Amino acid sequence: MKIGLTFDLKSEYIKQGFSPEEAAEFDSEETVEGIEKALEQSGYKTDRIGNFKQLVQRINHGDRWDLVFNIAEGMYGFGREAQVPALLDAYRIPYVFSGPLVLSLALHKGMTKRIIRDNHIPTADFVIVSHIRDVENVHLDYPLFAKPVAEGTGKGITKNSLAETSDELRAVCKQLLKRFNQSVLVEEYLPGREFTVGIVGTGEEARVVGVIEIILNQKAEMGGYSYLNKAHYQDRVEYVQVEEEMERICSEIALKAWQALECRDGGRVDLRCDKNSNPQFMEINPLAGLNYLDSDLPIIAYKNGYSFADLIRMIMESALRRVQK
Repeated sequence: MKIGLTFDLKSEYIKQGFSPEEAAEFDSEETVEGIEKALEQSGYKTDRIGNFKQLVQRINHGDRWDLVFNIAEGMYGFGREAQVPALLDAYRIPYVFSGPLVLSLALHKGMTKRIIRDNHIPTADFVIVSHIRDVENVHLDYPLFAKPVAEGTGKGITKNSLAETSDELRAVCKQLLKRFNQSVLVEEYLPGREFTVGIVGTGEEARVVGVIEIILNQKAEMGGYSYLNKAHYQDRVEYVQVEEEMERICSEIALKAWQALECRDGGRVDLRCDKNSNPQFMEINPLAGLNYLDSDLPIIAYKNGYSFADLIRMIMESALRRVQK
């Protein structure tokens, strides 16, 4: 079976003049090589395609694949992660991971939380600030936490994201609106433990691979799993397995969110506890990082007895079950 690989290579964007932060969500050569090797270990023949524009060129040239393993993030707009899947759908080329609707929805944290809330899944109260005047209509209990509504890898999250007063909230929202040119998600701050849950599968066949707790040490920027904390995780972050009861609770919430949003094949759900130690939904990542050394989903797999090759195999099995029905 011929498997195409779609991805955004970080080094290519850096060469084009993009900053390291702008290219933070993109993948390294190491990541692509790791996925390629894992697929080949399972007997697949791989073909590197590259980003959206390179995919367009290959399709126009007449190239086709039995399945595309898609980790391309895209660059612009709320639909940037949906670009490759939408194009593949148009040409009826099957692919791994979620489709355009889910990827566009999940990128917009506010829209995602509305669906989560409608499905009675616990999540912190929130508002969307689209203009600085919207801050006057924020009637939530302080402290509050502010972040861009559609960024990943902790981009836009700093120590200033935690606002104790309306003046602090106004200041951080003003800065984020200008810097990222998008709305800001403002939610009641969750002061408790933070977890990330790995999931493989689709629909009723989806299952939890494992749950790990994210612990920030004294070197970390306090308040959350920020861009800088993620970038310097070796010195600032510890990943540990959790006790059985908390694992059960987190697994139930994460799996319910995964199925409510109709995510496919593999990804992560991030949770954080409120002041009463009750886990709350924060974000979902249906296009999770897959660097075999330092991405959260592979780390979850390792801590639960799975190799990286095992993880890729489980993701592929889910995709093949879908497309072969």
